[in-house]
Order: sequence, then C-alpha cells, then structure tokens
Amino acid sequence: MIRWSQDRYNAALRFAAEVHQGQTVPGTELPYLVHLTSVAMETIAACAAEPALEANLAVLCALLHDSIEDAGVEEAAIAARFGADVAAGVAALSKRPDLAKPDAMRDSLARIRRQPHGVWAVKLADRITNLQPPPAHWSATKIAGYREEARLIHAELAPASPFLAARLAAKIERYGA
Repeated sequence: MIRWSQDRYNAALRFAAEVHQGQTVPGTELPYLVHLTSVAMETIAACAAEPALEANLAVLCALLHDSIEDAGVEEAAIAARFGADVAAGVAALSKRPDLAKPDAMRDSLARIRRQPHGVWAVKLADRITNLQPPPAHWSATKIAGYREEARLIHAELAPASPFLAARLAAKIERYGA
C-alpha cells in the first residue's frame, strides 16, 4: 500500500523546482533539484523499510526542506499549499539565520525532535546525501567539523529510523577518507 500522495509529491516537486530555479548543487553545475530529489529518494526508501514513518509528511518535507532556509519561502506559504504539518516540519529543518552556526544546528535539531519521526528521517536523509566527497578546497579541519556535525545529527535523530541511521553511520565512516 502506498502511503503518500503522488499528486502532492508532484505539487511539492514543482514548487521546489520553481523556488530553487537557478540554484545549483554547491560545487557542481547540477540543478539544486538533484539534491532535493536525492533526499526524497532516501526518505522514500526509509518509508518503505519502516512502515511506522509518516510517509506523506516525510516525502513532502524532503522535497521542500530547503525552501525556507535556501529560497526564502515563508512558512505560511508552505502551510497554505501543503498544510500546517508540512510547514512545521520544513521550519524545523531550517536553521535560524540569527544564530551562530553551531547554535543554529543544535536549535534546529531540538525543533526537529519535537516533530514526528518522518521529519527526523528527512534530516538523516539530507546528511546522507550531503556526505559526498568533500570539495577539494575544504581544509582537513572543515572536513573533520562536518563529520562531527554528522555524528551529532546521528546521535540526536537515529532512533527515528534505524534504516537511515545505519546508512548515515556508514557514510560518516567513509567521509573524508
């Protein structure tokens, strides 16, 4: 049984394509939509493996997770199109720009932990997707810091999805090697 709406998926994909138009995956020429759909695929795989996850919420949040933080979309606009639960999930996944970087991540993780586990899964999926080989210009210190941040995400959110937690742990182990 499919636990997400294909129509809502397509609406969220189109919305994300519009608001991220012209953005690229950092360090590449690929459209930013590649990142969003990669996070969605990780999330879909987790929902298939773990039926208790709120699949529709998780998949929509995966597609929209950077709409506030990276595209400047208002939470109210997401709520109007996709519902208050999706907007709250996307807001929790967005780091507050008024906080210092380490504080912003801890604040976001605290807000994510107040959401359903489907939202937690999106953050795990996002970091799995982001743990590609680091850019050549990154210093060893920056790579180590990014790995430590991934470990923090894993420690805080792993209970939501053993499937994604295992994938993230493996990615952390290989990252920067």
